[in-house]
Amino acid sequence: MFTISKANEGEVTKLFNEKLQFWGYRRPDGRVGVRNHVMILPTITCATQTAQRVTELVSGTVTFIHQHGCAQVGTDYDQTARTYAGMGMNPNVYGVIVLGLGCETHQAHRIGDEIAKCGKPVATVSIQEHGGTLQTIAEVAKIAVKMVQDASMVQRELCDFSELIVGTECGGSDACSGLSANPAVGRTSDMIVEQGGTAILAETTELIGAEHLLANRAANDSVAKKAYAVIKMMENRSIQMGVDIRTGNPSPGNIEGGLSSLEEKSLGAATKSGTSRLEEVIDYAQRPTKKGLVWMDTPGHDIEQLTGMVAGGAQIVLFTSGRGTPTGSPIAPVIKISTNTPMFERMNENMDLDAGAIVDGKETVGEVGGRIMKEIQAVANGKLTKAEILKQHDFGIWRIGPTF
Repeated sequence: MFTISKANEGEVTKLFNEKLQFWGYRRPDGRVGVRNHVMILPTITCATQTAQRVTELVSGTVTFIHQHGCAQVGTDYDQTARTYAGMGMNPNVYGVIVLGLGCETHQAHRIGDEIAKCGKPVATVSIQEHGGTLQTIAEVAKIAVKMVQDASMVQRELCDFSELIVGTECGGSDACSGLSANPAVGRTSDMIVEQGGTAILAETTELIGAEHLLANRAANDSVAKKAYAVIKMMENRSIQMGVDIRTGNPSPGNIEGGLSSLEEKSLGAATKSGTSRLEEVIDYAQRPTKKGLVWMDTPGHDIEQLTGMVAGGAQIVLFTSGRGTPTGSPIAPVIKISTNTPMFERMNENMDLDAGAIVDGKETVGEVGGRIMKEIQAVANGKLTKAEILKQHDFGIWRIGPTF
């Protein structure tokens, strides 16, 4: 366990022992959201601009831009479909209008049928069937207005922290990441687990060299073996391309920030997992089947891993950075945590919390972890993050196959 000062020991210990609650939106499938969005979900890149026009017309709706949805086959097709459905099924979403072109591989009605299994309102619209862009915008807007109005009548109710899935992520890391913000998030991760909730660790690329530390904490041999297996698969993808994975990781910004190697970056990234037992290793955009610490197999790319965790059901994401980032999600609040105070002051419009006091010797890892926990509670209750205020609606799917 991390050390905390005696002055604040009681307060941080209270966060471990006290049953924490928040005001959330209970969905038909029993899960709880911390936001109440109506999503316009384009299943093909050809429909993204039409979806965007609707969100400009109808307040309370969200969407995202992407380049996927057609000419995908096999496991790549399955993963994209799982991501679409997971975004729509995320409990932060009240209802979904699935928007397709009509001739694409990922048919809108299939995605809509999958989302509808969780009981929330779902409608499906095709641009080709409605006679083009303008008529489709009108049709989707009409449906969206009714959905948004219905969503506005849903009342928050008191829920336990055990209902939360919190994603953890680091991007634009520097030499302070493994010393301040990442260990503080690890402390928070332990608190989430103690509350009966779920914490997701991702970024398989950035766990290379630290996989044994996680495997040693695995719930059983099967989980430990999968931890090693996903690392091996990630390395093999690089070998099959005939390149060294280390030419892309650490990034130029990581190196400028003081990181010397992928292994050093991995050791820092792994501290976000805290000290809890590793309960399972899941695929990209898959919903956790167990409570506690879960490892999702994602790439190191910030937007792709963020999308995977949110599609897997994360209602809130903790994102640490040493270089700074504006990154956000269309539906999940992303709490940005700086590893050093100079960057926090320079990019204050993007960053929510500062963990730099750990490096400066003014706070302990435990104290900052406690602050993050309180911020999660505030955000779950409705406090907007900087990324939400700035409408930073980032979305990107991890492609694992060629386009045909």
